[in-house]
Formats: sequence, C-alpha cells, structure tokens
Amino acid sequence: MALIVQKFGGSSVANAERVNNVAGIVTDAYRAGNDVVVVVSAQGDTTDDLIEKANEINPKASKREMDMLLTSGEQISIALLAMAIERLGCPVVSRLGWQAGFSTSSAYGMARIKSVKTDRLRAEIDRHNIVVVAGFQGLNKYDDLTTLGRGGSDTSAVALAAALHADRCQIFTDVEGVFTADPRKVENAKKLKEITYDEMLELATLGAQVLNNRSVEMAKKYNVEIEVLSSLKRVPGTIVKEVAKMEKMLVRGVTKDTDVARISVKSIPNNPGVAFRLFSKLAQKKINVDIILQSVGRDDTKDISFTVSKANAEEAAAAVRDTFDIDDKNIVCDTAVAKISVVGAGMESHPGTASKMFEALYEHDINIDMIATSEIKISVLIDAKDADRAVAAVHRAFFPAE
Repeated sequence: MALIVQKFGGSSVANAERVNNVAGIVTDAYRAGNDVVVVVSAQGDTTDDLIEKANEINPKASKREMDMLLTSGEQISIALLAMAIERLGCPVVSRLGWQAGFSTSSAYGMARIKSVKTDRLRAEIDRHNIVVVAGFQGLNKYDDLTTLGRGGSDTSAVALAAALHADRCQIFTDVEGVFTADPRKVENAKKLKEITYDEMLELATLGAQVLNNRSVEMAKKYNVEIEVLSSLKRVPGTIVKEVAKMEKMLVRGVTKDTDVARISVKSIPNNPGVAFRLFSKLAQKKINVDIILQSVGRDDTKDISFTVSKANAEEAAAAVRDTFDIDDKNIVCDTAVAKISVVGAGMESHPGTASKMFEALYEHDINIDMIATSEIKISVLIDAKDADRAVAAVHRAFFPAE
C-alpha cells in the first residue's frame, strides 16, 4: 500500500463533468489499495472572478480581506469533489488548509509555508478515508487566513507530500506532462519522460506554465519526486526528480515569457559603486532583476539596461529616478519585449548551443536585444511581436521533425 498525494488544478475541476472525472481518478487510486490525499484548486476562473467582484466594491481592498475572500474558492472545490467521491461509494472527508495543518507567514497574498502539522490528516488516513484538502491557503500566527500566491496549490501538494513522507506526488494538469515547448502552440513539441529539479525549476521560472517554481524548489529541498500528468487522458506523464536519466538531447525545453519589461538608463556617471547604488535600491523595494547589461564607459558616462516583471516596471523606473539625477528622457521603459530561453543541464560545457540558438533567430530575421547565460540556460530578449515565431524557430533547431 502506498500513500499518494494528488493535486488537481482549476481547469481539472472547472465544471461538474470534470469534477466527476477527477473523482474517478481519485477513487481508482484508492481502490487499488492506496491511501490518497487530494489537493484541489478553485474551479476554473473562480479566483479571477472573485478578484473582479472585489474590485467592484473596493479596488484598494486590504490584502488581508482579499485573502479572506479568495480562500472561499477552494472551499467550494473540496466540498464538491468530496460529494462526487461520496457518490462513488468511497469514504472521504474535506479539509480547509488550516484544518490540514498549514501554518504560514503573515505575508497576505504571498504567504510562505512555515510548517505542516499532519496529526488530523494522519488520523483520517488511519481511518482509511480519502482526504480532500484546499490548496493555496493556510493560517498565520494571528489566526488569519492567508493565500500562497498564484500556483500555490502546487506548493501545498508538495509540502503535504514532504510532511506525510508520501510515496508519490502527482500533479494533474491539462497537458500530458512536461514538453520541450508548449504543445498547444509549437508543432512537434516532445514530451519528456524525466527531467531534473534544476531543469524544471528553470523552465517554470522562465515561463513554462506546468509547475509553480516554488513547488519545484520545495520538491528539490525535501527530495519529493513529482509526476506531472494529464487529468483528461490516462497516459504516463513526466517524472521530476533529482537525477534524471539523460537522453540524447542536451536542451530540455524552449520557453517564452512575455511578463517582462526592460528598463534602460542612459548617460549615468561612470563611477565606482553606481551599479551597487541602483541595484541595492531595487533590492530594498523587493524588485527582482533578471538580465543586466552594462555598456563600456565613454565620456565619463555609461548605460545600464535590465529586465523586471511588468508589474514592477513603473516602480523600477521610479527607483532609477530616486538614484540618479538624470533627465527622464534618459530612462526608457519598454514593455513590448519577450524573453526566449533554452534550458538544459551542462549547457556551459557543451559548445555550440548558443550559436545554434542565435542562428535560428538570425534565419528568421529576429533581432536580439539582450543575452543572459548560465550553466543551465540561455535567455535572449526580443520584440514581443516576434515571440511565437522565435519559440518555433529555436525549437525546430534543437528538435527537428522526425
């Protein structure tokens, strides 16, 4: 008998038909002799709908009250799924995040999991009940409800798998696993049988919408093996684990991220400590910076360009103004850009990867604005209008049609 944690996202429980489908998957695992704990997200677009309702009442509502509102979405999901499982004749109980033992920090809207007390869950498992848990939420030290941010249900599932020492953690989604590119947009995208935590983390961070990056970080930390598979088709998925068997391909995936803004700062003093002043100011404001490009100094000035998320673009530009006494015309914020990345372990020790990527873009007349590399990824910044063409071109270069 194995203990399995299964997670189902909003699209998997979007309507009655899909809720019943999920109930079938869960009960099949239970009737095969396994103990099953299920983590569920809010149905479909429920979270977005709740945010819209809040904006109708108070566009500047406090984060505490937003969390009080948004946690209701998962409460609906767990109750409906538990009812569907009851109808199939299996013993089941639903639990909100705090009832499942999730203790979090007090950062409303983006709380971090501090601990998971599993006593109540263990008692239900010992009674051979299926336990359906609300993902995305917990309770802070003030006994206030908190949410974990977008994709938080993935993190909830991995945290439960770690705390319960589960034998498997299955993340069900609307695709059949992890692909070399988005199979809905890129022809001949290939499904990977296995991928390492580091590769998956890079793909998740760089725009692949399969797993939340925080969940992958946690899985690596606690050595939780994840299986990504489809809730709509009963086919094998992709295993995310510490050491994946390397296949012939070096590059594991090509991603697109359009949530990018480029801030360009021109004619700043070419003095020691200038970069420190700027990026320490951004760090104080908790603005994450990705690609950085600094020009060679000339005429006692230099230029610096860097990328941030679109949500942080205006605040980052304001931080530049606070740091330097320069004209606004020397500060350019461009949100019509996209980041294209290739990911694969050991890339640094395999020459030719970057040139193949650059050649593919050149052949399709796509200009590169900025470049960033690491041992596991190569990212380029391009015009947003070229993003889909770029992904397709780079994917064909590394994964030619068979």
